[in-house]
Amino acid sequence: MKQFLIFLTKGLAIIILTMVLLDVLYTAIYMQSDSRSKIDYLYHSKNKSYDVVFLGSSRVNNHFVPKIFNDQGYTTFNFGITRSRLEESALMLQMMVERHYKIKNLILQVDLNINSNDHSEAIRSLFMPYLHSSKTIRDFYRTIPEYNQLLYIPFYRYMHYDARIGFREMYYSAVHKKTNALDNDGFYPLLTDQRPMVAADLSKYYPKRNKGYEEIKAICKKNHINLIAMTTPMCMETINRDYFNHLHEIYPEIRRFENAVTEDKYFSTCGHMNKDGAIEFTKIVFKALFKPKIAQ
Repeated sequence: MKQFLIFLTKGLAIIILTMVLLDVLYTAIYMQSDSRSKIDYLYHSKNKSYDVVFLGSSRVNNHFVPKIFNDQGYTTFNFGITRSRLEESALMLQMMVERHYKIKNLILQVDLNINSNDHSEAIRSLFMPYLHSSKTIRDFYRTIPEYNQLLYIPFYRYMHYDARIGFREMYYSAVHKKTNALDNDGFYPLLTDQRPMVAADLSKYYPKRNKGYEEIKAICKKNHINLIAMTTPMCMETINRDYFNHLHEIYPEIRRFENAVTEDKYFSTCGHMNKDGAIEFTKIVFKALFKPKIAQ
């Protein structure tokens, strides 16, 4: 029995030591990687100065073309991330403040992403390599149920989110294999169109007050950032377009651009514009809210 206990203790010690070493290795690799995702880039950058920052989900990532603003004398970047929700946008904005970003205007997509106060598990995982090194990230996730396991159990966060930050992603980070996430100042164009296009159905959605959006408003107010919240286009075949009227009743300050682009030729799917649509939409937003610096 004594020998068994000694064997068990040694085995447990080896497992814990292995987990500690793997945790240190993975974290060290992620700490030198800044070109795999927008969150990596954000964590490793500081003292950036932007006239306009775009934040939101794929309906920002695929819809706003920074070059159109840049050509008019603005410094901009599209920080939209596919599948992210307003919770992740709020954390990204907090990190920008932590990294001493100077932001004059924040264009924030607030439409379909306001239905839920939940988070995106896929995008949450991308913050986990920096959990120990960023107080902002720790404070943000302090109240989630698995917080203590993620923070204190070595290598747990990499096992828990293996699909996104496991061995494969660690290896690509180690060899500095770049993605296209940072190309085009963060804009990712959709180049293929779904035809026939399937109508989006919003009948199961209902807008509600959102904690992430409220937090973003508070951060902008505290840091003197001009917040421009807006809806983005949906194809005209969308079922229950009255959704946007309900949204306006809850948050009347949100600017309505869901009808800014209407022709099917500008849509890749009913909920996402193609490259031509993104260019058209960005021009409309710029003309409606900004003036060329080069002409001032």
